[in-house]
Amino acid sequence: MEGGKILELFYARSEQAIRETETKYGAYCYSVAIHILENWQDAQECVSDTWLSAWNSIPPQRPRVFSAFLARITRNLAIDRWRESRTAKRGGGEVKYALDELSGCIPGGESPEGEVLRRELLASVSAFLGRLPEPERSVFLCRYWYFDSAEDIAANFGFSSGKVRSMLHRTRKKLQNHLKEEGLL
Repeated sequence: MEGGKILELFYARSEQAIRETETKYGAYCYSVAIHILENWQDAQECVSDTWLSAWNSIPPQRPRVFSAFLARITRNLAIDRWRESRTAKRGGGEVKYALDELSGCIPGGESPEGEVLRRELLASVSAFLGRLPEPERSVFLCRYWYFDSAEDIAANFGFSSGKVRSMLHRTRKKLQNHLKEEGLL
């Protein structure tokens, strides 16, 4: 079933919407969650929470790209779950390293001012990514959206891991300069 028809089921409040969503997007959402959580059971629970969150937010929300909407929910839930369950014993995996890499580029906070800054940052980063050449943008997103390791990205793109690390370093510098020009750093 196509995404638009599944959305119609959500608007009609039909429970079939959840079943159809799981059938069409379950594997995709699971891959987003497992890259972050690195634990099958946690990823499975996160994907189940994604369906509940989608059910609770549609309507009134009207996602333009349903798959991206679900991926965003899954990613946010997985990051929240990762933060909650993280202990020194379990280590951090790729998520910790990726977030540490970006910490020098992205300011933020939990205050209302921090929330306004976060929204401005999202718009600015989105514009920045839209201007990047395709390979740079894809490598950046693989690392910082899907939390893939440099080695996995290198294998997927046919690059050396050194080239991937270099691309990521240069792109982070470009992002940092972009945010400074925008007055967000």
